[in-house]
Amino acid sequence: MPVGLFRVCLLVITAIVNHPLFFPKENGTVPENTEEIIQKMKEREESLRLEQLRLEREIADQEATQAALEKAVVVEESKEEKVRWDMWTALSMVIFLLIELWRQDFQEGNWQDIGGEEDDMAVLGKAFKGVAFPDKAVLASFYEKRILGTTGDMARMREMVEGFADDLLEALRSVCNRDADMEVEDCMGVGSMYENWRVRKPFVCDLIVPFAPPEPYCFRCQTWCSTDSFPPDEQGYGTIKVCRADEDATGCICDKTKLGEDMLCLLHSQVSSTKPSSEMEDLLCFKNTQYLDADQVMKWFQIAVTKAWNRISHKYEFDLSFSLLDSPGALKIKFKSGKSIAFNLTPVVQYENSDVYFISHFPRSSLAADIPSSTHWFLTFAVYERRFIQLVSKTLPANACHVSCLQILSFLHGKQCSLTGPSGLTNYHLKTVLLHLLQARPSQDWAPEKLEARLQDMLKFLEKCLHEKKLYHFFIGNGKVPAELGFPIIFQRAEPLNLFRPFVLRRDIYRKMVDTFHEMLRNMSALINEYTVHVPLAHTNGIRKEPL
Repeated sequence: MPVGLFRVCLLVITAIVNHPLFFPKENGTVPENTEEIIQKMKEREESLRLEQLRLEREIADQEATQAALEKAVVVEESKEEKVRWDMWTALSMVIFLLIELWRQDFQEGNWQDIGGEEDDMAVLGKAFKGVAFPDKAVLASFYEKRILGTTGDMARMREMVEGFADDLLEALRSVCNRDADMEVEDCMGVGSMYENWRVRKPFVCDLIVPFAPPEPYCFRCQTWCSTDSFPPDEQGYGTIKVCRADEDATGCICDKTKLGEDMLCLLHSQVSSTKPSSEMEDLLCFKNTQYLDADQVMKWFQIAVTKAWNRISHKYEFDLSFSLLDSPGALKIKFKSGKSIAFNLTPVVQYENSDVYFISHFPRSSLAADIPSSTHWFLTFAVYERRFIQLVSKTLPANACHVSCLQILSFLHGKQCSLTGPSGLTNYHLKTVLLHLLQARPSQDWAPEKLEARLQDMLKFLEKCLHEKKLYHFFIGNGKVPAELGFPIIFQRAEPLNLFRPFVLRRDIYRKMVDTFHEMLRNMSALINEYTVHVPLAHTNGIRKEPL
């Protein structure tokens, strides 16, 4: 009974639970709820996608901002680094400029300083430690026997050559056309013959002859130190432009273009605007230029000298001829007795109002052996060199030994060249050494009894210059030139000119020059003793030969 009742109750409960009225919409709304869910899911997906895009844009913006910040930091760091680099660069430039200024000051103040005795001795190589130097007695005897007797011969020869040169130039002026040819001025004596230190024969007088173009023309000179157009290998040279006196430095356009027949320049009249004749252009200038040609000057001068000699030859009992074909004024006088006298009459152009001259040729010299072109003229300071020696000589003790030193050294060098052949070392280099020492040494150091010491100084200084390949021109770049000379300031402010610069690249000539100098040192005692009278022992007792 209870079991049956339990079953009836279970059946009733089951029927009630499964009756449709309890959940009227449960089975009918399932499809509608699914679509809504799907729609909501799509909307949620779309919102999520938009949120993702927004986040991506924000992230991109943040990354761009971060990149910009990083770039700004890098730029700032680079600027700071650049500033630091610029500061170091500026500091380095300042240090370099200070060093350069110090070097120039040192060079201007001490370029001719021969230094201490120990420094100079250190420059000389081991090969010279055993070279014996002639003592004072031997040097005095050599100078008296070999050199002193030539002074009178030089004086007589100078007087004879100057008188004849004046007569020849006067005749030259008379045969020249004053309206078309160049105007020749009086000659001047320069070089060793007029500085009283030439010792080797044959004696040759060097005379320079300034000339100028006829009116209305003039010369406008330009030097290497007045413009940047000259390369380093043309230091010491200049050019000479032939212009009208009324033409400015740049020239009028009417002189550079062809004006029509009905056109007239308002600055120049018809007379002044005429072109120079073809004869004038061929005479003075290089082809198709306004620059004076040294070769053309040489031809003109040789022809003019020949005409002048033909006019006055009947007055003299000797013949006159050109001794060197490559020098315009290398002349030789031949007497009927067979004797001859050589002298050089070289045309030059004056630089502005100074005694510096542009010289066309250097006879018997390697100073201008490699002239860039025939329109480049070398500058000579020979007149100032002669004046400087005369000025310094007035302050030196009586019978000073400065000229004697140069004479002895020139003689030794000449004898050595006659044995081993010529070298790049010239008498002009030897004179430059003396000029530097004259300025560096006090006056009392040139007393006659100090001949031996000063000769050693010249040899040591020259050896040092050969070792360093540097021998500076005495006047160019030398700010200590005496004001009494009136030397042009433009050359004092110029960069010092190294006379040994051509030998830096030409090692064969440099080696030959050094070898010749070394041989001269080794042969010095033998060369001097060959021309020295016997010196009694009484004069040499107590005198010890000191090696170089």
